[in-house]
Amino acid sequence: MKTLAHDLRQRLQSRDALVAVVGLGYVGLPLLAAFHRAGFRVLGIDTDPAKPDALRRGLNYLPHLGDDLARPFASGQRFEATTDHARLADADAVVVCVPTPLGPHHEPDLSYVTRTARDIGRHARPGVLVVLESTSYPGTTRHDLLPALLDASPSPRTPGVDLFVAFSPEREDPGRTTHTTRTIPKLVGGLDDPSRDLAVALYSGPVDTVIPVASAEVAEAAKILENVFRAVNIALVNEVKTILEPMGVDVWEVIDAAATKPFGFMPFYPGPGLGGHCIPIDPYYLAWKAREHHTPARFIELAGEINTAMPARVIDRLARALSDRGTPVKDARVLVLGLAYKPDIADVRESPSLELIRLLKDRGARVEYSDPHVPRTHRMRRHDLVMASVPLTPKALADADAVLIATHHSAFDYAAVARHARLVIDTRNAMAPYAREMGDRLVRA
Repeated sequence: MKTLAHDLRQRLQSRDALVAVVGLGYVGLPLLAAFHRAGFRVLGIDTDPAKPDALRRGLNYLPHLGDDLARPFASGQRFEATTDHARLADADAVVVCVPTPLGPHHEPDLSYVTRTARDIGRHARPGVLVVLESTSYPGTTRHDLLPALLDASPSPRTPGVDLFVAFSPEREDPGRTTHTTRTIPKLVGGLDDPSRDLAVALYSGPVDTVIPVASAEVAEAAKILENVFRAVNIALVNEVKTILEPMGVDVWEVIDAAATKPFGFMPFYPGPGLGGHCIPIDPYYLAWKAREHHTPARFIELAGEINTAMPARVIDRLARALSDRGTPVKDARVLVLGLAYKPDIADVRESPSLELIRLLKDRGARVEYSDPHVPRTHRMRRHDLVMASVPLTPKALADADAVLIATHHSAFDYAAVARHARLVIDTRNAMAPYAREMGDRLVRA
């Protein structure tokens, strides 16, 4: 006897299914394009009308993904984009790629996930596959997403029979071209066996390697572990840097030396703080869940404290360097190089540069920034910062009392920085090739 699961599996394997992606940002857009390239009919949904509008015209609003990514959408073949969640009624599979930020007290904010789940529950037809990709603590898919789906459904649903739910963590690395949606292995965990098998069938189209795991919780925990691993190791090198500074030992040289060991060591690098939509946030998700189960997460929480303290440490170092030159921070002109959280992209989510600028302004500094990828800022959840990038000219460099390198963009002319800046505070080791000629004009922080 044919079942809804059997029918959906056939549509997925034949690429006849309509795949909806909710949330067309740094995760959802490349995934939508990957499903389209694999031959599926795709439906992109986002609450920001500018995104569907741009895609319908074949325009890509995420420059690091390349101009070619959205061009196939302009023909309208196998592609639609909208802000209307009622269109979910047409979807065979729905992939959820919405934000999972932190609240004001570092508590998980799942409002985007549950709101989207209710939209899906209201509109989706029986037999739909729903996959959550947004990073969260173990149990989110089963205890948050699923109840919201069921509560909003106009008729009773039975998971594993006429509603299929799975978790597959996003593994996007914006700006890196060596790994793509197709080549990055995909973990899949279902709330039940039919859901897992259907999710494997879904992702086998656009992804080369799909790895089923025992449950949604295993997949959720694996993603959290990946990001906690990175966060705690960055905290470690940030602390080692703090220890070595008064000894006059260069932590960058130390890391490069340690990295010559071919086993048992992986290099991580210090910086002015964590940025992006995952690494600064996900450890707090796990620590919050640990407290719910009365399990201490002291190591993870300590790493969060160290990384969160880095922007203030950098500004303290900048203030001391200015003071050594007879210039107070108040009314000093500071030029921040780089607003994005990582090199050569336009993503400013949780960027430490935002906190650096806030701290400088709180001390009365006159702050400008230069970033070729971020021409202007806008108000965000945690930062009310509205500024425009200034060109990186010899005059801009010479006029600044201090130049603070926060992001190591390849487009910056570091030779010009070395020639014209009176004082450089370097948080990224970007000026290492010019250290000798700069002398005491270069301060590592």
